[in-house]
Amino acid sequence: MQPALLPSIFGDRHLLGIEGLSAGAITHLLDLSEGYVALNREVQKRKSLLGGRTVVLLFFETSTRTRTSFELAGKRLGADVINIAVASSAIKKGETLIDTAMTLNAMHPDMLIMRHPDAGAARLLANHVECGVINAGDGSHEHPTQALLDALTIRHRFGRIEGLRVAICGDVMHSRVARSNILLLNTMGASVRIIAPPTLVPAAIERMGVEIFHDMRAGLAGCDVIMMLRLQQERMQGTFVPSTREYFRFYGLDRAKLAQARENALILHPGPMNRGVEIDSEVADDITRSAILDQVELGVAVRQGCLDALSRNLGPAPVF
Repeated sequence: MQPALLPSIFGDRHLLGIEGLSAGAITHLLDLSEGYVALNREVQKRKSLLGGRTVVLLFFETSTRTRTSFELAGKRLGADVINIAVASSAIKKGETLIDTAMTLNAMHPDMLIMRHPDAGAARLLANHVECGVINAGDGSHEHPTQALLDALTIRHRFGRIEGLRVAICGDVMHSRVARSNILLLNTMGASVRIIAPPTLVPAAIERMGVEIFHDMRAGLAGCDVIMMLRLQQERMQGTFVPSTREYFRFYGLDRAKLAQARENALILHPGPMNRGVEIDSEVADDITRSAILDQVELGVAVRQGCLDALSRNLGPAPVF
């Protein structure tokens, strides 16, 4: 018999984005996730918190880090985790997302985790199912768990987020990671800069409370955290940069540009990395400055924390 769970102060069964979350809710999720970091380093990593629960992964876009970390998170919490192969599902035969949602809902899962190429897809799904929904990335809109794991990584290094100066560099135009991070970092009291060529800066992004720089050296001056973004060429329709070689010359992070930031500046990258395009290998592999592998490790803990928080707002799990 599973112990009764106390309601989470998070207060919702869905996590569709960072937008609308209070600093208190974000801190709660980070604190809850923090508790799983040490557990994941133990030989025995499993808990029975989600025993009797079913978690379904529905990824319409390829993923390694996000899908695998969600799968590990669910299994380590004792849930039954189902991976749906979208490429061979009824979706490829013309079934709509709403029909898919209704079909899955009829099977009574407890949590659906979805990545989709269209903005708003996670919210549409949540409107048609009775279970919890976690947005694992919807188009260029949001990627809330990535922003949370980035925040936990920053907090691990500096002990705080408030008051830090964070530069988000690269393809901001097509990045859901950038949007979620801007929302979270501003909510938590950080100062946010974006550094990108004019062609990769979204219109009116200054309304989100960021400073805009087109010169990387000027933008990195005095920064505590440098978050590099991948050039998402699969989302680009047209030419946004002259060439990857030219892009690296002006916007790729190397030692010379890094020297403009604070001496202990932390380097983040959501992955996958394009070495020699947005980041130099020497910088990416510098264990004293780069926290890229820390992000991967903490990603599992954050997804455990999110599953934990949301599961407390669902109905009772089956009793065996």
